[in-house]
Amino acid sequence: QVQVVESGGGLVQAGGSLRLACAASGSISSINVMGWYRQAPGKQRELVANITSGGSTNYADSVKGRFTISRDNAKKTVFLQMNNLKPEDTAVYYCNADIITIVRAMGIFRTHMANYWGQGTQVTVSS
Repeated sequence: QVQVVESGGGLVQAGGSLRLACAASGSISSINVMGWYRQAPGKQRELVANITSGGSTNYADSVKGRFTISRDNAKKTVFLQMNNLKPEDTAVYYCNADIITIVRAMGIFRTHMANYWGQGTQVTVSS
């Protein structure tokens, strides 16, 4: 079964850094976009950053210049380096990935893309 699992969250003081990792596992053919979302209490889930299989990146305006997303295709892992953290960065951070698998349908094997979410990891930034 395909899974994506986050790690690296924790408690840090304002101005500090954390590095999140999200590893995908299972019967994976390839992975397209991988990204990070976050959700603070009482707030909607929002995109933090994502990265395509070719390395193109997108960032929320609120994290530009502070966060860096990267990926290791061999390890099927996406990272989020978070520097100069602010209290407003406090949230549960979720990994998201579009993952291609090979499925049997109509008597043949074909590719199938599905979107997967990790369980989330808590990031708390104290002032």
